[in-house]
Amino acid sequence: MPMDARVAAARNNAEWCDIVCGSHGLTGRTDADAWSVPHRSPPWYPDAVTLRPGVDAEVLLTRIDAGPGASVKDSFADLDLSGYGFRVLFDAQWIHRPPSAPPVDAPLAAITTPDELASWAAVHGGEELFRPALLADPRVRVLARRDVRGVIIGGAVLSGDGPYGVSNLFTRTDNPRDVWRAVCATLPDAPLVGYETAPDLTPALSAGFTTTGPLRVWLHA
Repeated sequence: MPMDARVAAARNNAEWCDIVCGSHGLTGRTDADAWSVPHRSPPWYPDAVTLRPGVDAEVLLTRIDAGPGASVKDSFADLDLSGYGFRVLFDAQWIHRPPSAPPVDAPLAAITTPDELASWAAVHGGEELFRPALLADPRVRVLARRDVRGVIIGGAVLSGDGPYGVSNLFTRTDNPRDVWRAVCATLPDAPLVGYETAPDLTPALSAGFTTTGPLRVWLHA
């Protein structure tokens, strides 16, 4: 059921965007059409995420600060925002992994303290983005992969309450597939969703994910 999986992934991603914005003091709005935030979202995060196909573009843009720097996650790649000063920033694919067999890989470890989160964010990048309030949200799991010395060499975020969204995956090794497999081992009995752009899509697919449809991110230049 690709469309159902895409809708679930879009809703999960919108929830994660809302959580991040909330940790920065921004209150979002969610309805049947979209999630949106009226003031500029933190770096790397959109100001709106569509939640169904066929959303009215003009109405959607009235819900955000649609000036320079605004971005919209077009979850079904069916909007045309070029007439409003936007350009396509990138195209990507939603991905899905159903509950899987018992894992053979070691799961990622949870980040539980502000100091650990600061160390994790320093390796990930964008230190100011990840605030301690994330650790207090029961829908969020910040996860790390460590080497034998205990140094963080990768990680990801799992969010939601099923399906769980995979985001902010990173690695400092040459094999990102290992981190994807470790993410899958962390919640083997639950469906996972997310999105990736090429070539980052390849390691996700090799870890058991499948694509469920395109999305597009628009940026007001």
